[in-house]
Amino acid sequence: MAWSDLAEHAPDGLAVVDEHGRFLQLNAAAVALCARPAGELVGRPAPFDIALGFSAGSLGLLDDGAAEQMCTWTPGSGPAREFAYRTRPLPGEPPRTVVAFRDVSAERHRQRRVAAIARTAAKLASEGSLTAMLDALAQEVLRADMLAAVQILTLDESGESLQIMGSAGFPRRSDFFDLLMACRDRGATLRMLDAFELAEPVVIADRGDAIQADPAWEPLHAHMGALRWDWFASVPLLLRGRAIGIINAYFAPGQVVGRQTLEFLEAMADQAAVAVDYVALLRDERELARREERQRLARDLHDSIVQQVFSISMQAKVMGVLGARTDTVPADSVRRIADEVGALSKTVLTDLRAMVHELRPSISTQLGLEEAVRALVESTTNRTGLRFDLVVGAGLEQIGAETAEDVYRIVAEAIHNVVKHAGARWVMLRMGVRDHSLVVTVTDDGKGLPATPGTSTPPGGGYGLTSMRERAERWGGTVRVGPEPGGGTAVRLSVPLAVSVPRDPSAVPDERAPGTPPALEPPAGRAPGTPPGGPAPDPARPRAHGRTHPTPTDSTEDAT
Repeated sequence: MAWSDLAEHAPDGLAVVDEHGRFLQLNAAAVALCARPAGELVGRPAPFDIALGFSAGSLGLLDDGAAEQMCTWTPGSGPAREFAYRTRPLPGEPPRTVVAFRDVSAERHRQRRVAAIARTAAKLASEGSLTAMLDALAQEVLRADMLAAVQILTLDESGESLQIMGSAGFPRRSDFFDLLMACRDRGATLRMLDAFELAEPVVIADRGDAIQADPAWEPLHAHMGALRWDWFASVPLLLRGRAIGIINAYFAPGQVVGRQTLEFLEAMADQAAVAVDYVALLRDERELARREERQRLARDLHDSIVQQVFSISMQAKVMGVLGARTDTVPADSVRRIADEVGALSKTVLTDLRAMVHELRPSISTQLGLEEAVRALVESTTNRTGLRFDLVVGAGLEQIGAETAEDVYRIVAEAIHNVVKHAGARWVMLRMGVRDHSLVVTVTDDGKGLPATPGTSTPPGGGYGLTSMRERAERWGGTVRVGPEPGGGTAVRLSVPLAVSVPRDPSAVPDERAPGTPPALEPPAGRAPGTPPGGPAPDPARPRAHGRTHPTPTDSTEDAT
């Protein structure tokens, strides 16, 4: 069967496929789209689903044409291509089908990017933890551009170190940063710090093979080699002109970083920066609410307890006056004063006990988490007679003040629930850091959790358990409550700790290896070495989105 001149020179690909789904004939456009020689294509399985009449990759929300189907084709070299196609059976025997198809890879790519940005923006409306939001954002970047891996790093609480907060692609391992630091000690430079310090993207070609060939990266060869990747790009997260983190993108073989790719990464970096800012604002609002609540408690303390204590002191003075009299004091008067003092003392004690739980968490800031918990255990034993076995492991000094306060509140609530609901005689409390996570378990020998159909909330765990979980989720952690096999209840808290990459100035050397071009140049108008937060930019020369695009380089310097 011969093509007519019209079919041979048609702008869209045309192919005839046999009943087994193999190419029989292709026009010039089809051969170009498949990027293989015509002789190699004939007899080769086609990507089109002919027998069932629909594609395994169904149309997405943004696809056009109900009769058009989608498939993916892998050419001899380069990235996979996405084809939109239509089929029509040919008359006669043997059964054959003519297929018209076109390359929609770029269009689909743009649609995925738009959808990724939209989904990420929608996720910001939820109050999930920052780790969960940035993990989801990393997944969106990876899926939209079909990358090998993505990492998102942000500044820690101190503002002095970077910590990994979101990732996709690479398998997670607890010792990643230990190995990264070992690579730096062996002479590897961390080029992502260039992007952070200069607040501009860094793009390096052929980075995957270069890292595998560099002995300085030997500690991470197995981890970095778990995926096939080639180019590397690091884009800063900019917030009000200041870098607060970076996105590292690892590109699959055959992918090249161009201007549109950088623009997409910058758009997602802006989304990540908004997420970081959003969570910081929530944290500030919560801290403001705490301060206001403490001020309210102080006012209540003054308005009720202080006045009651003043009344007790006045009654004591009356007793002193009566005691100084030389004549006999009526028993009724003494009894009345004693009853008033007793009633006032009981009221004061009740009010103090009601407030002490809300006022006590600040002790974690004064004493540190371990000493604050020890003081809590001691006071609970003295007050209730409950026996404790307290086991404290190493690593608690890594925990920041805000995290420690929330952990203390969770532990205090767990112990409060044991005292109030469990009917226990003994509590085992364990605290320690394992695999870069703080793990706390509170186990009692009480009556345990009754089986209550239709509910997963332990008794007494309504507001208290919700508060515990919200405090844990603030740091990307979890709280689990469940029965113990031998009786009693166990509360388990797990909070991932930020493992930081120190912003060591020595990690970004001023001099490059001879003959090796820099990945990017200082922006116009700024002398080399001037920090991004230095002289104010010229208002007459605004930069689009606060960013510039470096020219991709084939430098073989360390990328990560």
